[in-house]
Amino acid sequence: MQDRPLILGIHGLANKPPREEKQAWWGQAIREGMRRNLGRDREDLPFDFVYWADLRYDAPLCETRNREPYYAARGRGPFPSPDGATAPTLTDRLYRVVEWCQDRIGRQILDDVIIEHRLDDLWGYHEDILFRQAARDRLREAFERHAGRRLLLAAHSMGSLIAYDVLRQLEREGCRPQVSHFVTMGAPLGLSEIKHRLAAEHGDLRVPEAVARWSNLGDREDVATVGTVLSEAYTPNAAGVGVVDCPVINAYRRPKGGANRHKSYGYLRTPEFSRAVGTLLDAQGVPRGAREAIARSEVSEGASP
Repeated sequence: MQDRPLILGIHGLANKPPREEKQAWWGQAIREGMRRNLGRDREDLPFDFVYWADLRYDAPLCETRNREPYYAARGRGPFPSPDGATAPTLTDRLYRVVEWCQDRIGRQILDDVIIEHRLDDLWGYHEDILFRQAARDRLREAFERHAGRRLLLAAHSMGSLIAYDVLRQLEREGCRPQVSHFVTMGAPLGLSEIKHRLAAEHGDLRVPEAVARWSNLGDREDVATVGTVLSEAYTPNAAGVGVVDCPVINAYRRPKGGANRHKSYGYLRTPEFSRAVGTLLDAQGVPRGAREAIARSEVSEGASP
């Protein structure tokens, strides 16, 4: 039972619908992607969810105020993927110039403005120690609940920051959950301010030791993914596991038609994420060495995650 694989999700910033609804929508998005991308479905999808929005907001987001609910996307067949390598956007190039300037003067001026006024939950996470610890505790409790199980840890947006912090904390404490695959989506881990804060707490920027594979899914039009490519910023762990940056297309559109290239449901429906889930589920009962060989071959063939 304990060897059964599990997808463990953690959501990103901003207020969310009630926990049960949000968890159900993540599960539906994952299953929709599996059906359309792989022709597979799992009624009994092994999935658990870390919800922390209630630590930051007094009441969940109600239906009438939710402009971006989950709903099944129109069309049939696989969701789109990038055709080959994706070039950096103009925003990426401009941000790298700004990052260089910030590093030269030793102050993260632009990042401070962005985080405080546009990414308010990130600001609260850094400034409010009680909120930060409570959010981390939610993930730590989930790791304890699923101790011994092979995990695909799916972390969206700010959830990727919480996940990284907890994995590095547990590492120092001598605890290592079995994270077969760490999948970050729309992660702000390349922002200069975030990297400086992580280095200040953890001492270096590298792949956590508990992680057997790290795939970073990012849509180049998602503003949260600006900054350094994660494979350049985070060095491999002692086992040689490095970050694999995976360009994807987040095809989520609001019910009234507007695109949101950062939305979690769009990332969860990408072919790249579906393949990661398929690999996790197919590896049940396969010896660990063989699982790792399969994962390495997928990376070398450009099929990751």
